[in-house]
Amino acid sequence: MIVVGGGVAGLTTAVLLAESGHRVRVWAREPAERTTSAVAGGLWWPYRIEPERLVGAWALESLAVYTEQARRPEETGVRLVDGVHEGTRLDGLGDWAGRVPGLREVPDGLTARLPVIDMPVYLAWLRQRLGKAGGTVEAREVSDLTAVPARAVVNCTGLGARSLVPDPQVRPVRGQLVVVANPGVTTWFTAVEHSGAASVYFIPQPCGLLLGGTAQEDDWSLEPDPATAAAIVARCARIRPQIAGARVLDHRVGLRPARGAVRLERQPLPGGRALVHNYGHGGAGVTVAWGCAREAAGLVFPAA
Repeated sequence: MIVVGGGVAGLTTAVLLAESGHRVRVWAREPAERTTSAVAGGLWWPYRIEPERLVGAWALESLAVYTEQARRPEETGVRLVDGVHEGTRLDGLGDWAGRVPGLREVPDGLTARLPVIDMPVYLAWLRQRLGKAGGTVEAREVSDLTAVPARAVVNCTGLGARSLVPDPQVRPVRGQLVVVANPGVTTWFTAVEHSGAASVYFIPQPCGLLLGGTAQEDDWSLEPDPATAAAIVARCARIRPQIAGARVLDHRVGLRPARGAVRLERQPLPGGRALVHNYGHGGAGVTVAWGCAREAAGLVFPAA
């Protein structure tokens, strides 16, 4: 079978299928290190993803996997890190929040010890794990999903699904980050306005301290904007003043594949073939990767 898309959704789905004994090839237009997944902040938390009634289960299943992977941080790039979601309360979240170990209310929001994933390391580890299971990754451009020569095709193309399916419901939500030399920050912090285009968060990663962020709907620009970068640093520095003088190491931009609801379904094709869709994860592709991948894998060969 063939999985189209080499980001975290595609690689995770391919790993599950390959480790179940299937011969899997991943066809990717670009290498994993150039996907949106590679520039993600990497903090586990459901963000800008629907439908809420399903997201919780996907996220919790993924949380369990990441917690186990965090036992080998040097290998996987996954660590458990303390932090605060400022301005967030338990009664504003779904039932899933009550099942997050250690998540509790504090005066300024919620605190928890959550997975923080170093995405470049993690994606490389997933690809290595896929190879050990007999899977391969190939650089291939796909123009017609229904013409891919395989009994089963899994569509994990993210924003690419807008033109490839085609699915006009898929839209970009632009996120810009600034990476600075970490001035000693060891915890993550978020203060997110879900309905606005700006937010405040910082996440410690081995490469430096990731500062964010933005959520600019229908903005396709991949070029970092200097004014936006300066505003991001200023917002974060109001929370941690030492950030103001931190040396800037990098600027990153990613386009989240937003959709009214994640599309996770099986589409029958002529000749007994099947096309399984797994895309539209918005700002939570990493957060729900394992839960969605397991459901997608089950749709490839559904039980009779």
